[in-house]
Amino acid sequence: MPAAPTHAQLVVLGGGPGGYPAAFEAADHGMDVVMVDQDAQPGGVCLNRGCIPSKALLHVAKLIHEAHESEAWGVTFQPPKIDLDKLRSFKSDVVTKLTGGIRQLSGARGVKLVQARGKFVNNKTLELAHADGTTSQLTFDKCIVAVGSRPAMPKIFDIGDERVMDSTGALNLPEIPGTMLVIGGGYIGLEMGSVYAALGTKITVVEALPTILAAADRDLVAPLQKRLAGQFAAIHVNTKVKSLKASPEGIVAELEGEGITSPQTFNRVLVSVGRAPNGKGIGLESTKVVVNDRGYIQVDRNMRTAEPNILAIGDVAGEPMLAHKATREAKVAVETLLGEPAQFDNIAIPAVVFTDPELAWCGITEAEAKAAGKEVIVTKFPWAASGRAQTIGRTEGLTKLIIEPKTERILGVGIVGPGAGELIAEGVLAVETAAVARDLAETIHAHPTLSETIMEAAESAFAQATHVFRPKRK
Repeated sequence: MPAAPTHAQLVVLGGGPGGYPAAFEAADHGMDVVMVDQDAQPGGVCLNRGCIPSKALLHVAKLIHEAHESEAWGVTFQPPKIDLDKLRSFKSDVVTKLTGGIRQLSGARGVKLVQARGKFVNNKTLELAHADGTTSQLTFDKCIVAVGSRPAMPKIFDIGDERVMDSTGALNLPEIPGTMLVIGGGYIGLEMGSVYAALGTKITVVEALPTILAAADRDLVAPLQKRLAGQFAAIHVNTKVKSLKASPEGIVAELEGEGITSPQTFNRVLVSVGRAPNGKGIGLESTKVVVNDRGYIQVDRNMRTAEPNILAIGDVAGEPMLAHKATREAKVAVETLLGEPAQFDNIAIPAVVFTDPELAWCGITEAEAKAAGKEVIVTKFPWAASGRAQTIGRTEGLTKLIIEPKTERILGVGIVGPGAGELIAEGVLAVETAAVARDLAETIHAHPTLSETIMEAAESAFAQATHVFRPKRK
């Protein structure tokens, strides 16, 4: 193995969806770059044990559901036979191909990869703990911190039993349990719950808040919740898990909520109550960088910290904890280092929940507009009026626009339905570029497609949508 580098013009600490784009962008502009990551393969949590493997499994879950639903169309398949080894192999192969691609691109760009855990000695030096147990030091002129986040595991649930899993453990598919408790009704819990439910597990979701997906628009959540109610054994909101206890029969959960039977025993438990940033424990106290109590690094709109030569991006630099936000911040950080007039000034950061149906939204929501006392026009186009939705048998969807009355500017877009995550890109562009409703309505959309629902929702702002008639109020 080649000797580890001892100095770099730029060190990128972390190789995830913030780290490697930053390293590549800097290298493309002629900088000498070293990327330090503790994983054996680059790509970070998102690629190795997050976004990518979960979406591979969600694709399989969707296929299982479609095979069952096709009975209504006259096509019947045999019940699926699950080969867990092959399923794990499929997931792993996807990850391996993509991490291999990042490694190849690093080599092509001249980015040096170092597998090690980095800890700041001071604002110019990292101590690297290598996988073989050795340590070395790496000095640098500039550093971009992109160390990401980890699954949160409250002490009350950390009982030292492998049957209690975080999202990383659940993605390993240790088995197909008969029953599973999912603690947390956010996107991670619902996505992984959907996977296991499709494989045959009876899923019970417990959410402490009054609703699942609390940050999402209620109009978007309703179709998903109705569908999940038919796939899951139970969804309990306004309910808390008071304790977990291991027993030979399973994990015993004490639940607290109106009308809830307690205790209940489950074969496995998935704890999905959010993620925690990794800002602490990496030696930043040896620099001027400010890390708050929760572990977030304080940055400005140029992604600069209080230490002039250290920048931070991604999950560790603040919410929302989204891979695509980290990638955009990577570009801003490198442009800042190059002296270009860059800022993270994006208006619209899309959010996607990859359940079935998918949820996607960007910009302001109706609830946020109401809370801010902001006058808006809200238009909705039901997918029951979409020819394409009818042809695929998925009419529960909805496309929703939040519009400024005086200018007809698009302030927010929300979509629920199959493929919502792909469709939201047009909404993001509309919000980001201050497009008006007529821009969307008068742009020709291919027919028959689900994208037409955005066009017709926009038509409703100033006229009747072609495929929906609503009598005008007198």
